[in-house]
Amino acid sequence: MPEVGIDDIALHFPRLFFAMQDFAEFRGADYGKLNKGLGLEAMAIPDVHEDTATMGANAVSRLIDRNSLEPSSIGRIYLGTESALDGAKPTATYIMDMLEQRYSAKFGNDCFRNCDVVDMTFACIGAVDAMHNTLDWVARGGESRKRVGIVVFADNAKYDLGSSGEYTQGAGGGAILIRHNPRLLAIPDVWGVSTMPVHDFFKPRREVETRTVVENVLELAEESGASITANLAERILKFLPRSSKKNDVLFENEKLMIHKDTPVFDGQFSNRCYSESVKQAFIDFRSKAIEEGRYDPKEDEILTNQWSRIIVHLPYAFQGKRMFPDVFRHDRRHLPIWEKITAEIGPEPIPEDFPDTPAGIEEFEKENDAYRRLISKTQDFRVFVDERIEKTQRASSLIGNQYTGSIFLALMSAMESDYLDNTEMESKRIGLCGYGSGAKAKVFEGIVQPQWREIASRFHLFERLSTRHAINKTVYEALHKGKRKRSVVKPKSEFALVGIGKEGDLEGQRRYQWVE
Repeated sequence: MPEVGIDDIALHFPRLFFAMQDFAEFRGADYGKLNKGLGLEAMAIPDVHEDTATMGANAVSRLIDRNSLEPSSIGRIYLGTESALDGAKPTATYIMDMLEQRYSAKFGNDCFRNCDVVDMTFACIGAVDAMHNTLDWVARGGESRKRVGIVVFADNAKYDLGSSGEYTQGAGGGAILIRHNPRLLAIPDVWGVSTMPVHDFFKPRREVETRTVVENVLELAEESGASITANLAERILKFLPRSSKKNDVLFENEKLMIHKDTPVFDGQFSNRCYSESVKQAFIDFRSKAIEEGRYDPKEDEILTNQWSRIIVHLPYAFQGKRMFPDVFRHDRRHLPIWEKITAEIGPEPIPEDFPDTPAGIEEFEKENDAYRRLISKTQDFRVFVDERIEKTQRASSLIGNQYTGSIFLALMSAMESDYLDNTEMESKRIGLCGYGSGAKAKVFEGIVQPQWREIASRFHLFERLSTRHAINKTVYEALHKGKRKRSVVKPKSEFALVGIGKEGDLEGQRRYQWVE
């Protein structure tokens, strides 16, 4: 079967950032821990005119212009996101609307009419799922049909103010060109998968009684000095929810359904789910690769040593090297190198040595977490990280979490760094490990193509990052709370959100335009 894969990648990120040192001072946090411990230098923050759709559309536009693509040649635009703008209307349709606005003058009205678009959601692995699906679609068409697909990733990784996840925020969008005979990375059809239904990170539909909302408003009014009589409060509460006001959204039901952009999560549990999922997906990949004849365990005892770069989902820059000890350990068990490591740090904890009770399982997890940290401090693992993971972290340190796009940001970071360092990567194999809470992991492989330098040379990722605009804590909080109404940096040569539910539009209808 002809090769299919990634032909090019374009990235868009907000022009605003909040420096991690300023964030640490603002929150009274230990900057050394955030920077040296987690690899954080700055977080990208969307401006007033930016959202999931604009970031995705700007990336697709960059990809189209750079590759001189005609809309009629693009068969699909599949978006991976966990920051969708609507519960029914795909965010991908907003992206298509913006693209048609910009390209209709040259290619005609409805120039994307025959393009298939959809959103795919599975937390941070949604864009990997969209790419997996699109790779299959391109391959199924055969080389002669010249199918071209674009995979989009776009997210605003936003956490509650003051929460333990706040320092891992970030944002951005990207677009991946998928076709036959790719210039950047060929992706063989061998995928390791691990799925398990867990509650490590999610964004639930939250319920609140309308009576509670009114009571809270009255309490706030009293705290601000307003005179609220008991009689007034009783009169208001007595008639809930019996409002007859047309288009009433607050009092028409006993309960309100509230959606928040910020998640409910258990950080430690999520890290364990991440490690376990990737390990199991790796085991599945290794088994399938042996079946397909792509890997001979007799000649290549350690599979991860065959990967020149290891690209993983990075909710924070150092997550890869903090999580990968599990795979590193599994890939070296029963080999002389593991005997050397255990002689240095001691034997690993075994589940069977702990009581089969909730307390026993918790104790094992704590011991296993501690053992991962011991592995990460060994010389063998540090060399492994320096050679295969370090370059993937560089851009993440400056942007933060991009949710569905974090794995592809890591890929661009590594490939541009290799280009700038004049490293020879042609024909080298790289391992990719996607993860989405909930939870699922996919492990797959890429083969670097002869034209990779040409593509990587056009990223200009680090050059563009150096031109961003720093914001202070006041602006940061105003943007986070949605209080700011005017953009910090006026949009220029980009798509921008210009209105929501304006006069003449339906409630919640979003309007966008290209700003020269």
